[in-house]
Amino acid sequence: MQETPPQVPNPSLARPPILLATWFGSGYLPGMPGTWGSLAALPFAWAIQYHWGPDGLMVAAIAVFAVGIWAAEVFARETAKPDPGAVVIDEVAGQWLTLALAAPLEPLYYALGFLLFRVFDIFKPWPVSWADRSLKGGVGIMVDDVIAGIYAAAVLVGIGYAIGRF
Repeated sequence: MQETPPQVPNPSLARPPILLATWFGSGYLPGMPGTWGSLAALPFAWAIQYHWGPDGLMVAAIAVFAVGIWAAEVFARETAKPDPGAVVIDEVAGQWLTLALAAPLEPLYYALGFLLFRVFDIFKPWPVSWADRSLKGGVGIMVDDVIAGIYAAAVLVGIGYAIGRF
């Protein structure tokens, strides 16, 4: 008879590291937690950039990255999973980085930034794939999405120049 592993419950959203790691629960939405986390990041990015510009969004991305290392580490430890799908604060940091580096406050750029970030996060070209495989803990969970965000920003800037918007 095969023994089934014990089920690890989802940690409670009542605790700050869990609330942040799942970006206010969006990581618990069904099917595509990374996409849900990236989508949930957009209204916050818009508000931050509207009030404080791209520099403010960059500062926020750095802050979310730092907090995300801690929050992701707590979540991973409590679920005994090295990179739990419900942790989406890494998508928030990568998405905000993409937008801070390359997106004027326009819906078209936000939509393109979202799509490009998801493509690089899903397909993981090198060194995104290297970081995803090689780095561990909260840092490992966070870094691959930051690299994906840099790639997405570079392509978004290229698109902006190609269409004469930058």
